[in-house]
Amino acid sequence: MTAVVALGELVLRLKSPGFERVLQSPALEATFGGTEANVLVSLAQWGVAARFVSVAPANPVGDAGLAALRSFGVDTAAVLRQGERLGVYYLEAGADQRPSRVTYDRAGSAFATARPEDFDWDAIFADADWFHVSGVTPAVSAHAAAVALAGVGAARARGMRVSCDYNHRTQLWRYGRMAPDVMRELMGEVHICIASVSECLHLLGTREEGSDAPIADERSAASKAEVSLGASMAAAHEVGARMLHAFPNQQCVAITLRAGRSASHNTWAAVLVTRHGAHQSRVYEIADIVDRIGTGDAFAAGLIHGLRGFDDDARALEFAVAAGCLKHSIPGDFNRVTVAEVEALMEGEAGGRVRR
Repeated sequence: MTAVVALGELVLRLKSPGFERVLQSPALEATFGGTEANVLVSLAQWGVAARFVSVAPANPVGDAGLAALRSFGVDTAAVLRQGERLGVYYLEAGADQRPSRVTYDRAGSAFATARPEDFDWDAIFADADWFHVSGVTPAVSAHAAAVALAGVGAARARGMRVSCDYNHRTQLWRYGRMAPDVMRELMGEVHICIASVSECLHLLGTREEGSDAPIADERSAASKAEVSLGASMAAAHEVGARMLHAFPNQQCVAITLRAGRSASHNTWAAVLVTRHGAHQSRVYEIADIVDRIGTGDAFAAGLIHGLRGFDDDARALEFAVAAGCLKHSIPGDFNRVTVAEVEALMEGEAGGRVRR
């Protein structure tokens, strides 16, 4: 069985209990996550050979993080054991009109200080046919950006399919280069792009660098989610076509669409634009969000699984959106759902009835 390989940083997640502010009480819930690690956890649960490329310190925290990944079936043999510390992020969960908040502590981590020559791509890509990376990885440090570009180049040289989730994180881009400059180089080499409408505009140079403000359609969604989502779908079709024109190597662009009524209530859908046509998913109304972190990673994993395993691009998109929808109900970074559960939601089983 051929493997999906993903490159990224394993991070320690420290969350305040329930909906408390960080350190409101003297306790933090410690688990693990990270964008690419989250993708591989989903794929491994769905029967895909999943191989993680990263760097973790040879200490008990690094040991525990890798053990967590292996418990889901992720292959961690390609993870280098060097450096001094694991990257950390602190999370406080939002509710109603108060948004969730993430604080990063990743500077100088073991992954951030790794260099391209540390990695043996021939060994890493043995029996692999797919390479995945996200925009979080080149945001961590200049060294991490060089590693990401080296990995993409090595994968393309071996004829592998390459996917990238833009995943713009303003807080992380602190080492002197602008995100679009690095990401245009990366996105120019990938086959499958995943992004939001505003991230696509960021990449195309039509959105202000460093701005976290959503585009106008997304802003209007706060008060009129149904109207806004329809407008965003139309924008996604147009922007997806522009992306394919701007980046000739890309085969398709998956654009996620989220309309936020509040931190607890979102509308969720996506559009897939290919060189042969476009597809848009059903729309999910998610009224009581448990944990939004990792939902985009669940979508990315679902799209990879669908594009690798289905003959129908529309079905691949629906699988991805359903997987992302279910992640909203799962605490922690990892999406702990089965293929059968995703397919049940795709087929309309959305009532949440007790299974006995």
